[in-house]
Amino acid sequence: MNPDLDLVIERVIRAPRAAVWNAWTQPDLFAQWWIPKPYLCQVESFDAQAGGGFVTQMSEDGKSFVPHMDAAFLVVDAEERIVFTNAVDSTLRPANPMPVSVTGEVTLTDHVEGTLYRIVARHADTAARAQHDELGLLEGWSLVTAQLAELIED
Repeated sequence: MNPDLDLVIERVIRAPRAAVWNAWTQPDLFAQWWIPKPYLCQVESFDAQAGGGFVTQMSEDGKSFVPHMDAAFLVVDAEERIVFTNAVDSTLRPANPMPVSVTGEVTLTDHVEGTLYRIVARHADTAARAQHDELGLLEGWSLVTAQLAELIED
């Protein structure tokens, strides 16, 4: 963890790890929380395994969808850890994503109140981190983490 390059969001989600895991690995659930509301998410493809990937689109009006993310899953350890990146697309080709490339690492651990959810957004350099900060990465990922919790909490 490098505080100059990485952003960390942690939250206790009052649900078992299996529920959090399902929300991350089942496309129908993933689409319900992955993009901040009021935008809608459409999952174009989804293969939650190491070497698989996902492609999402977003819409403000529910009719016109535009590309959101094309990413690869690097690590998928059941109910424990997911690592994904948009520096490689869903077909495992090198990518130059706009506006910035990022690697995300999600970890799930048991907590007395449910699951400790931790996501780290890793950037290649301080310029990429600063650009993502300017675009509202912290606010956006905090919002979708809250949406994830709202979807699955008891």
